[in-house]
Amino acid sequence: MTLLIVGATGTLGRQVARRAIDEGYKVRCLVRNVKKASFLKEWGAELVRGDLCYPHTLVTALEGVTAVIDAATSRPTDSLSIRQVDWEGKVSLIQQALAVGVERFIFFSILDAEKYPAVPLMEIKRCTELFLAESGINYTILRLSGFMQGLIGQYGIPILEGQPVWVTGESSPIAYMDTQDVAKFAIRALAVKETQRQVFPVVGTRPLSAEEIINLCERLTGKDARVTRMPINLLRTVRRVLRFFQWGWNVADRLAFTEVLATGKPLNAPMDEVYKVFGLDQNDTTTLESYLQEYFNRIMKKLKELDYEKNKTKKQKQKRTPFKSSQESGVTKKEITND
Repeated sequence: MTLLIVGATGTLGRQVARRAIDEGYKVRCLVRNVKKASFLKEWGAELVRGDLCYPHTLVTALEGVTAVIDAATSRPTDSLSIRQVDWEGKVSLIQQALAVGVERFIFFSILDAEKYPAVPLMEIKRCTELFLAESGINYTILRLSGFMQGLIGQYGIPILEGQPVWVTGESSPIAYMDTQDVAKFAIRALAVKETQRQVFPVVGTRPLSAEEIINLCERLTGKDARVTRMPINLLRTVRRVLRFFQWGWNVADRLAFTEVLATGKPLNAPMDEVYKVFGLDQNDTTTLESYLQEYFNRIMKKLKELDYEKNKTKKQKQKRTPFKSSQESGVTKKEITND
């Protein structure tokens, strides 16, 4: 089976590619920059240059492909908007996949997307789900909540470096999941018939609020967090201002997602039945506590090694040479002359 993975250089996409390669699938990755994606080639994937926003580039990438796993999404720094990438690009991909006879299509959506029609990314995910279901292609939709990997930059690093940790509104408890565990579900779906034309939540072991995550990081690092609360109304104002400028549209649309994170409503779903369908063991799923513990252990070990090397170099510089000064050796110039 040949897989086309879209968004394979991203946080989730690279784990999906790694998992697929490890399980023996023939993997092809659609990439915009071959040089930046060279690590995928080293893993054993075939690279095909293309872009979701340029449909003609998808034709070659889809040749001979059995299944598509779509892990792509726009980034805040992209010049293209969320609508261009996450809607128009995805519609083109689904249509092209249908045209060449792709047998399976795995799509990553967001949990509770239908509850936030005013948030661009959530509404686009909801519409894409509907388009995919009505397209006639054999699909599986996995609704995610959040990735543990994103918490390192949001909480871990600022706490280690004594920088402010930003919290907005009444933080929503989120059942974060390790992207490696998400990848297990995506690849497993290809082999389980019961996942065809179905929608599943795929979330972590339990939801945690921003405050709970901060407390956990403080306990694991032994450092106090500098928590700064950002009023949600201020972010709404910033978003409205950015909408006046074309260059700010993408950032403004991303800021809208804070409405989801600041409601206080948990992003979580029951998973017992999902694990049964996929034939996976829930006990093998990484907990946020163990993920952060492993991360901070590695960082602390590295910091100790760097501190050791720094002190070692400092001591070597301070080490006395055989030619000590007469004053240091306790011998005066007069004594030397007399001898």
